[in-house]
Amino acid sequence: MKTIQLFILIIAIVGNAAFAQENAKERSKLAFARTKVVPIKDTKNGRQYELYIRLPEKYSEKTDKKHPVIYYTDAIWHVELLSGATEYILENAILVGISWQKDGDEKLKKEAGAHVSRYRDYSIMKSKKLEHQAKYQFGQAGKHLAFIRDDVIKYVERNYRTDPTNRTYFGYSLGGGFGGYILLTQPDTFKNYILGSPSKGSTPHLYKLGTSAAHKGKTLNANVFISYGKQEKTLGERADKLIAMLKARNDQSLSLKHIVVGGTHSTAFPMTTVRGIYWLSDLLKK
Repeated sequence: MKTIQLFILIIAIVGNAAFAQENAKERSKLAFARTKVVPIKDTKNGRQYELYIRLPEKYSEKTDKKHPVIYYTDAIWHVELLSGATEYILENAILVGISWQKDGDEKLKKEAGAHVSRYRDYSIMKSKKLEHQAKYQFGQAGKHLAFIRDDVIKYVERNYRTDPTNRTYFGYSLGGGFGGYILLTQPDTFKNYILGSPSKGSTPHLYKLGTSAAHKGKTLNANVFISYGKQEKTLGERADKLIAMLKARNDQSLSLKHIVVGGTHSTAFPMTTVRGIYWLSDLLKK
């Protein structure tokens, strides 16, 4: 019964955001209620990004209320479903989507896609293939995390009524791996982490990072939700190893929720989003 209810909710969410899918070029205008696009610069690296900021419906009326904030990567891919899910499930939250680099190399973007900067920004390790490394500049997750901590979060908390004790990170695939990197290196960045299908290339590096002398005994003090699709065999095996490592830390400050949803790497995303937001909603009620 619960599965049927979730499926119906997903259909409603997708329908709620469908108008934004009619024209791919028009999506960049982000014609969503209570959502605006804010240019923001990575002050250390000189890169230009955008934030997609969506406010709760009664934000302007309740001026004494502070709101939990959900920060998410791959903004243009995830804005529709996250906007719909929070509208139905977690209506009090502020959503902050972080775009891909806007002023990157146009030739490279035309060749590899507008999302090409995510390979650099969300990846933990450099590529051993020199040609690939020179082209995509893998392994700059640390720099991107600094941008989020020093520029994005500070901007949001200066300009909006937020609850700094309830920051949440949402990431999927390579973005999920990036979230794992944040959790293990600077866990105080967020209180809650929703990591959907963390990429199979990221998870072995996260395992090594989590078992290294520098990070093995670190107290994480976080709530973590990890999921992947039933048909993601290799990714699932690697994610399970990562989950086992987190459990083996015996960190009493770490609350870990792990689920397996139906689908492949692509089709598991909608259910992961809805289940993750339900999980977060239950946490924030406590």
